[in-house]
Parts: sequence; C-alpha cells; structure tokens
Amino acid sequence: DELVRIDDERLEFVTITRVDVDPEMNRGIVHFDSLSGEDGDDPILEAFTDHRKRLQSAIAKQVRAKKTPILSFRPDDVIRSAERIEKILRENPSPSREATVNEDNYVQKKIFVDEPGLDDLETDDAAFDSDVDISGEA
Repeated sequence: DELVRIDDERLEFVTITRVDVDPEMNRGIVHFDSLSGEDGDDPILEAFTDHRKRLQSAIAKQVRAKKTPILSFRPDDVIRSAERIEKILRENPSPSREATVNEDNYVQKKIFVDEPGLDDLETDDAAFDSDVDISGEA
C-alpha cells in the first residue's frame, strides 16, 4: 500500500514481484520489475533507496513482529530471464517439421517422404497427416 502512496515518478510503473526475508528477519530483498526494463533500473533503485526508511516504517506498522528487516532492492532476475527467452524465441522462430496446429486445435503430424527410411510410404493424404486433438476436450 505504501508504495502506491509514494509520489515519485521513478516508481510509477514498478511492480514488486516478490520479497525474500531471511529466517531471523534481519534482511529483506525486494524484487521488482518495471515497464522500462533494464534501462530503468538505476533510477528505480535510486528511488527505492530514497524511500527505504519510509517503506520499512510502513512494514513495521503492518507486521506484528519484534523487528523489521532492513530492505534492499533488486530487479527480478527470474522475470528478466523469461523476457530474454521470449525475445530470443520471437526473433528466431523455429518452424517445426514434425507438427503444426490447425484452426480446430488439432496437431497435424507431418511425415516427410524425403526423410531416411520413408521411401516406401504411400503418398496419399492419409500417409502425410494424422490429427491429434490437443484442445483438452473429450
């Protein structure tokens, strides 16, 4: 709640993705992500540092514990890794020679006559396509 109340444009499009706290509650690592990606990390980290005491105080009021962890802030590496993987997959599409999904949610397995050992197959439609329902419906 307190993050929403902070009037700092550097934190406008920031999402807290998770918080890791050590068992003794001495330290807490706040992981975040933002629409600005890695380019916006420095100003966001600076803003979090500027408002760290305010955030810790808000946590102390909400959590009934003997002590409040000292907060540090980091970009969420898990989200960044997933974003990099998605970007790589978008930039390097790998067409499948083995299967495609048609508009009815069926996988059409392709059999290619030029593959080794397939010279003797008949070349009618039944030999090339076999449909498997992947929609999950019976």
